[in-house]
Amino acid sequence: METRRIDPVNCSVARALSVVGERWSLLIVREALDGARRFGEFHSRLGIARNLLATRLETLVTAGVLRRVPYQEPGDRQRFAYELTEQGGALRPTLVALLEWGDRYLADPQGPSVIVRHRPLDDETSCDEPVEVVLQCAAGHSRLAPEDVCRTPGPGARFVESS
Repeated sequence: METRRIDPVNCSVARALSVVGERWSLLIVREALDGARRFGEFHSRLGIARNLLATRLETLVTAGVLRRVPYQEPGDRQRFAYELTEQGGALRPTLVALLEWGDRYLADPQGPSVIVRHRPLDDETSCDEPVEVVLQCAAGHSRLAPEDVCRTPGPGARFVESS
C-alpha cells in the first residue's frame, strides 16, 4: 500500500538552515541584534577568522538578512557597516528559543550567562522581566507543550509516494 508523505526537500526549515544553519551565521546575527555593525566589531566579539567572517557576512547579505551600508571615517577609504533587515530582526525569537534550550540543557552549573529581558524604558510599557518564547495557536491557546503541536500539509506542500 502506498502512502503520501510531505516531500522533505520542500521544507522551510531546510531553506532557513541553508541561510543561517552554519554556527557562525547565527552568532553574527546575535551580535548584530546586540548592536554590532562593523566588520571589526564582529571580528573582535566573535574571534572568528577574518576570511570566514567575510564569507558569512556575504552569505547573510545575499540572503537578505543583513544589508551593507557605506560609511567613511574622515581621511579614510569608504567601508561598509552591516545592518539587520526586517528579515534579520525577525530571527530574534529563534535566537531566544535556542538560548532557552541551551540554558535548560547546557548551561554552566551556576546558571545562564545572559538573561533576555523586556527592555527597560522610561515608560510603563516595559517591566525588565525575563522574556521567553511561547508556542501559541491562532485561536489564542498558549503555552502549548511540544506534544500538543504537529506538522500538517500547507498550501505549498508537495508529496512523495512511499510504500
